[in-house]
Amino acid sequence: MRTSLVRRPVVIVGLAVVAIVAAAGLYWFQPWKLWVDETVREELPAASPAAPASPAAPDGSPAPADTAAPAAPEVLATGTFISHEHATTGSVKILRLEDGSRTLRIEDLDTSSGPDLRVWLTDAPVKEGRDGWHVFDDGEYVSLGKLKGNKGDQNYALPADADLNRLTSVSIWCDRFDVSFGAAELEKAAA
Repeated sequence: MRTSLVRRPVVIVGLAVVAIVAAAGLYWFQPWKLWVDETVREELPAASPAAPASPAAPDGSPAPADTAAPAAPEVLATGTFISHEHATTGSVKILRLEDGSRTLRIEDLDTSSGPDLRVWLTDAPVKEGRDGWHVFDDGEYVSLGKLKGNKGDQNYALPADADLNRLTSVSIWCDRFDVSFGAAELEKAAA
């Protein structure tokens, strides 16, 4: 009886459909990422401005190079992550480097890993609870790229045209499911 049941075309097609749905579900949800952490430990960014030409000494030998330490990055804004879809902690800073470029720095990040996580700079308000999970793609946002790791410290270059007067929050955004894992409201640093 069992042999004849497995040979039936309906059962074979049914098993094939179940296998395809299971494979697609595994690909789409990637549940193993909930148990896999990737820690990133990037150093604080430093601009490397072009070295000025050293004037020559009167005897023709090169003058000693200026060994002044580079200026510390200027903090333009700061924020602290709150949890949305997944528990998320850490802080964020926007820094202006000595060469004038700007960087978003995430420090002490701790969140879940997930499929297709991005770092977004947005104009959306940061809301507590479920009300804040889906708001970040409703308005203007700039994707700074894929999240480098779900734990640690990491840097993301800001485009020169990113307007920090309008873009006032950061989200760890799951692009696959259109949901925020966590977000931080940016507060401008005191001048």
